[in-house]
Amino acid sequence: MPENIDPGKRAAGYAAVDRFVRNGTCIGLGTGTTAYFAIERVGQRVARGERIAAVPTSLETQRLCARWNVPVLGLLERPIDVAIDGADEVAADWSLTKGGGGALFREKAVALSADRFVVIVTPNKIVEKLGAFPTPVEIVPYAAPYVLREIGARWNGLNVDRRGGEAPYVTDNGNWILDCRFGRIDDPTAIDTALRAIHGVVSTGIFVAMAGEIIVGHDDGSATALPRSS
Repeated sequence: MPENIDPGKRAAGYAAVDRFVRNGTCIGLGTGTTAYFAIERVGQRVARGERIAAVPTSLETQRLCARWNVPVLGLLERPIDVAIDGADEVAADWSLTKGGGGALFREKAVALSADRFVVIVTPNKIVEKLGAFPTPVEIVPYAAPYVLREIGARWNGLNVDRRGGEAPYVTDNGNWILDCRFGRIDDPTAIDTALRAIHGVVSTGIFVAMAGEIIVGHDDGSATALPRSS
């Protein structure tokens, strides 16, 4: 359990499970401090006798599912009715920055595989445009020099850090993460496409046109649906 329980995160996680998860379904469960509460809520419902299976987006989520006795399945071992996960940023057009917890590749795989992708956040994650939070990019370690060279050539002067520094952060897939500070991102699709075109890039933390619902949890314990901007 997170050291300090955030009532907004718990409200968002619980509301998403209560509104979108039905008995007998297979769901995707995300990674991070907000997704924790969705996992907890699923565990409570499993303890009451409901048949809910989960596809975890990380080894940490798999461990939490085991703690709550939530049955775990592999990707598309069964159809995924809904995936529930947090985000580091949610823009007005519902594009997302994800990957602060290092699970972006599996999170994107599960979100793409699900019939519905529900994002759970607190109000501080809502922004007009992406970019204040660094864009995570998962890369193959062997290709790191080439990827860094190509990013530098395409975005001259861009601030890029290898997460973890000299002792790089290693994802569940055995890869590294670069944190790219683009600043305000006016065209997230273009940035995502350009990054993924570089040999050695596995995935990016930019999620475009994927969210089906966004649930915002508030400090008073309430949760509301974020309207999509026109």
